[in-house]
This record gives sequence, C-alpha cells and structure tokens, in this order.
Amino acid sequence: MTLQDIQRFSELRYKARAYICYLFSKNLPNRLPGVNAESIKSGFDKMAHEIEGFDAFYVLDANGVQIGDAVSLNEKYKAGGGENCSNKSYYYTAVREKRCVLSDPYPSSLTGELCVTASTPIYDDKGELKFVACIDVSLENILAIVYHGKLESYFGKFLKVVYAAFSVALFMVAAFLFVDGVKRFLSKDFMHINVEEMFETTIVLTLALAIFDLVKAIFEEEVLGKGKHSDNGENNTMVRFIGSIIIALAIEALMLVFKFAITAPDHIINAIYLIGGVAILMIALSVYLFATKQRSTH
Repeated sequence: MTLQDIQRFSELRYKARAYICYLFSKNLPNRLPGVNAESIKSGFDKMAHEIEGFDAFYVLDANGVQIGDAVSLNEKYKAGGGENCSNKSYYYTAVREKRCVLSDPYPSSLTGELCVTASTPIYDDKGELKFVACIDVSLENILAIVYHGKLESYFGKFLKVVYAAFSVALFMVAAFLFVDGVKRFLSKDFMHINVEEMFETTIVLTLALAIFDLVKAIFEEEVLGKGKHSDNGENNTMVRFIGSIIIALAIEALMLVFKFAITAPDHIINAIYLIGGVAILMIALSVYLFATKQRSTH
C-alpha cells in the first residue's frame, strides 16, 4: 500500500499543495507590519479547524530554528522548540523559491510514519524574511483531504479490474503467438532450412515478445501502481513497445529484401519503403527520448 500511496500522492500533489497554500494565505499574516510568531500561531488555531488529521504546526525563524514547541492536538507531538531545521528541504526550498511548497513524503520524526510538510515564508511589510510557517500531515491524511471520495475510489478499483482483464487477454494472445512460433520452428527440417520461413517465425516470436512486454508494463503501472515514467521523464510503456515494433518491422523489411531480390526484383522498392518507415520511427523515438531528457535536466 505504501508504494501505491506514494504513486497517488504524485498524481494529487498539486491539488494538495494548492489547498494547503490557500489555507496558509487565508489564515496567516504575511507582508504586514508587526508580524510575529504569536500571530502566526493564532492563524494555526484557525487552520486546525479546517484540516483534519494534521500532526503538528510549527514556526521557524529566518535561520531555520524552531520557535517554541509545535502546535498539535496530540500532547506527545508538542515538542521541538529550538531544533535547527535549516537543512530540511521544506525550509530551504520555501526560502529559495519565496512561496508555499509541499515536500516529498518522508518518515516523520514524530510518528515514524510517512508524512509531508507544507511550508510558506512569512515576510514583513518591507519584504524581509521573518519566519517560515510549517505543517506536518501524514501521507494517509493528505490523500484523504484531496481525494474525491468513494466514487473515485470505486472507479479507480474498476479501472484496475479492467486493466487486469486486458492484461490477461493480451497475455493469452502473446502465449498463442509464442506457441505458434515455437511449433513453426520445431516443425522445420533443419537439413533444408527455408530462410523466408525462418524470418516469419522470428517475426511471430518478436511480436509475442512485444505484446508480453506491453502486458508486463500495463500490469505493473496500472494494476500494481508502479511508476509510468523513468528518471528522465519518458513513458516506459511506449518506449519499450515501440522499440519492439521497430525490431519486428526491421526483420520484416530484411526478409522482403531477400525475397524480392531473388523472386521479384521489380518489387524491391516496397521493401525500401518499409525500411524508410522503420528509419522514420527510429528517428521519431530518438527525438522523443532526447526531448524528454532535455526537459528533465531543466
């Protein structure tokens, strides 16, 4: 469940950030004269009535040191006064970007469970950084806050069942192609090998592999909830499937070149057209991979 919760958080992150940042702007004083820690904690009291299941509110000074104990409904969490949080991502990211931010999930020092921290810089009327206001919310509760309720939950489960059914159906297709390819191969007379038939068998097995790879990607991403994108941002399912199709088409083109060169030289132009199509697919895939890599580095 933890992996699926993290995946769901990545999909709902912007909604969660928008909601908590709205509450920050609505309840906390900012860019006002005389702003102080007590007025911020007073705003925390208002937010406590709007956010259910929060772990703790706390205030950091301009240097990242916690001012006083945290505000919490749980007496065990009312601690941390004087702790230096300047090395925490939620502090230096908020200060650097000068806006409300939401951290990635991390193990909470209060509960030991995965949580996220929303933080926003507080400035005085002269634009000088005075404080950073923070709220810790468990990953489970932040998902409950922004999730759309039972209907979306049921629809998500329904989609998983549909994807699982399609995965089973496609796996059966891949299995039939694999069995057919193996039967073709074993039925050959190895003393009199027909090159064209061997190419056809190779194409069948390659298509079976491509479909199996697609089934594996769909099941992992849509049913098990694993990431759909690599570190560079490209869609793994599309890249692997198109790569397998390119291999199958390249084998087909090579087979046609041999076939037309021997039996019908006038039709060899058709094989050249297919080779050109394979080359265009390879160029398009290369451009896509390059573009996503460039985007991920910026």
